[in-house]
This record gives sequence, C-alpha cells and structure tokens, in this order.
Amino acid sequence: MVFFSESLGIPSLRVMAQKLLELLFDYEIEREPLLFHVFSNAGVMLYRYVLELLQTHQRFRHLHVVGTVFDSGPGDSNLVGALRALATILERRPAVLRLLLLVAFALVVVLLHFLLAPFAALFHTHFYDRLQDSGSHWPELYLYSRADAVVSASDVERMVEARVAHQVLVRSVDFVSSAHVSHLRDYPTYYTSLCVDFMHNCVQC
Repeated sequence: MVFFSESLGIPSLRVMAQKLLELLFDYEIEREPLLFHVFSNAGVMLYRYVLELLQTHQRFRHLHVVGTVFDSGPGDSNLVGALRALATILERRPAVLRLLLLVAFALVVVLLHFLLAPFAALFHTHFYDRLQDSGSHWPELYLYSRADAVVSASDVERMVEARVAHQVLVRSVDFVSSAHVSHLRDYPTYYTSLCVDFMHNCVQC
C-alpha cells in the first residue's frame, strides 16, 4: 500500500517518520550523533519525510545527523522491479495465486500511472527526485549490487552522481553478486567493516 499511496502523492509515511524522530526524545538520546541506515525503496520513502521534518519542524532542527547508509537503494521506481519485489514476498504462495496477484498488481500500477500519476506530479515530488536535490550535506554511503533484480544499479549510481554534484561526501560500494538487501548476509565481514568505518568517520567529522 505504501508504494501506491506514495506514487499518488499521499504522504502515508509522514506520520511514521515523525513518530520515529520523537522516539529519540522518548529515550532521551536526542543530543547524540544520529546515523540513518536505510533499506530499499520503502526505507527511502520513509527517509524522505525524515529529511523534510529535520528541515521544517522546529523540534527536530537541532538533531545532529552525521551520516546515512543506503542499502539496496534508492531506485527510480519501475514496474519490473516492483513485480520482482512482490514476487519475492509471495514466493511461498501457490503458483496460480502468485501469478494472479502479480498480474492484478501490474494492471493496477499501469492504470494508476497513466490515469492519476500526472495529476499527483503537480503537487507531489517523487521520493527519488526529492532525495537527489536534498539539502542535507552529511556523508552518505551507498551499498548496492549490479546483481540486484529489484533496484537497478544504474539508479543508485545516478543518485551517487547527483549527490556528489551537490558537494556531498559520498562513498559507494558495488557488491557485484549479492541480491537485493542481501549484502550483509553474503558478505558479513566486509559489510560490517564498511558500516563501522563509515560510522567512525562520520562521528569524527
């Protein structure tokens, strides 16, 4: 449902983003350095509203963000990637049911795209475009793979180029062979070292 609502300009994740930031105050850690670790496009959709709140909400403006790690994203939404993601979620379902759901999903997405998306674009910026032009300037680490069947490596690389053009300190690592959101599972030691080193560098900046 998140993918539908966000595509249509319905900010369904904004409330969740605010609750997430408010947890920092509930646990009394709002003065600590803050590093985000964002997974796939659903995580990026949520992160988009976190960024907006950090820039516009008086309570959150003083939060000390030191960096962001992106795992398997962001991807510039595409139907093939969405179908592959849904197929992965439904892989334990009976084959006939899985096929029917995939066909129904594809039809709905196409109809929504052609009928409603042009109107939504008038008042809602796509999360990928919003992130490309984000005013945040803390370091970013992109962990992706050219073997990812859900989010295209070229989408991530295009985002990296855009962020570098905005003078953001960016590092990107292509794991080459690991599947979507599987880099930690396939390369636990390397993945962990990348994240820990990035975190240390961000805190020391």
